[in-house]
Amino acid sequence: MTVATANDRIHLSVAEARALGEAAMRGAGYNDDDARVLTDHVLDAALCGYEYSGLPKLLNVVDDPRFRQPSHGVTVLRETGATALLDGGNTTGMVAAYRATEATIARAQANGLAIVCLANTWMTGRSAYYCEAIARAGLVVIHTVAAPPMVAPFGGARPALGTNPIAFGFPTEGDPLVIDMGTSAFMGTDLQFRDRLGAPIPEGVALGPNGHPTTDASAARRGALLPFGGPEGGYKGFGLALAMDALGALSAGARTEDDVSGYMFMAFKPDLFLSADDYRQEIGKRIETIKATPLRDGVDEIRIPGERGYRTRARLLLEGIEVERKIHDALNRLAEGKFDHGA
Repeated sequence: MTVATANDRIHLSVAEARALGEAAMRGAGYNDDDARVLTDHVLDAALCGYEYSGLPKLLNVVDDPRFRQPSHGVTVLRETGATALLDGGNTTGMVAAYRATEATIARAQANGLAIVCLANTWMTGRSAYYCEAIARAGLVVIHTVAAPPMVAPFGGARPALGTNPIAFGFPTEGDPLVIDMGTSAFMGTDLQFRDRLGAPIPEGVALGPNGHPTTDASAARRGALLPFGGPEGGYKGFGLALAMDALGALSAGARTEDDVSGYMFMAFKPDLFLSADDYRQEIGKRIETIKATPLRDGVDEIRIPGERGYRTRARLLLEGIEVERKIHDALNRLAEGKFDHGA
């Protein structure tokens, strides 16, 4: 049963959250399968502890200008046995990248390795979601994203690069090792979430439209985020973001001339080099060695990337999640076919 908490947040069981998300996406016009894919993606983010990438992201979908433009589904533009260039057909990114993930797994399992590039889509969500799925299929994966401009280059005052994350997935004897990192100093989805709620952002991560530092989320969305690596915008983050752009350019044949977005999935079977079991054991040994490193004062444990998310997911699958009442009410209105853009 849906419960209102004292601080104006709504508690939902996983089943209630899934039903609300799917109903909202059907209300927005998505078919049952796409509504399921979208909701599973954002619900998994919420369960892993990333509220801003959870149910609020479904509102970001319908707020995006491309949502109101025609779409025609994901198609293959060119291919070999191990490679494919996919045209997303202006399909929502969390659906298009899900299809690209399926294609990557199928081609890598059939050929030993795969490279799948995707463009003409938007808002693909958490890269870790796809990398975990591919790693659970027994594959090593690298996933790169060239996103629309939101981030100023090192020394710049206007956006020229995307938040451009890079992510990795590695099969292990337990949960996959998944490493997912953006190249900006602050997450674009978190920025949109804070703008929606009227909450500030940290200092040193963004510029306003006047090119000066800001902690106002709305001003930052009209200005630019900074690359990671320091209060003035890091050169390392800038370099990685530019590398993601270069890999995204492989998808240029599937995007319009004014679009810089592109997505790449590269996956392969570990048994091209050693047995799958031996590879999983090697990764396990490295993790055990790292976690056994002597700790600095005040540190309880060395936590491997993704470990906190797996623990949080296990707990919240039982406890359920919380969302802001404003988000909950907006999703209910969307389920009724009422579009509150920017609500």
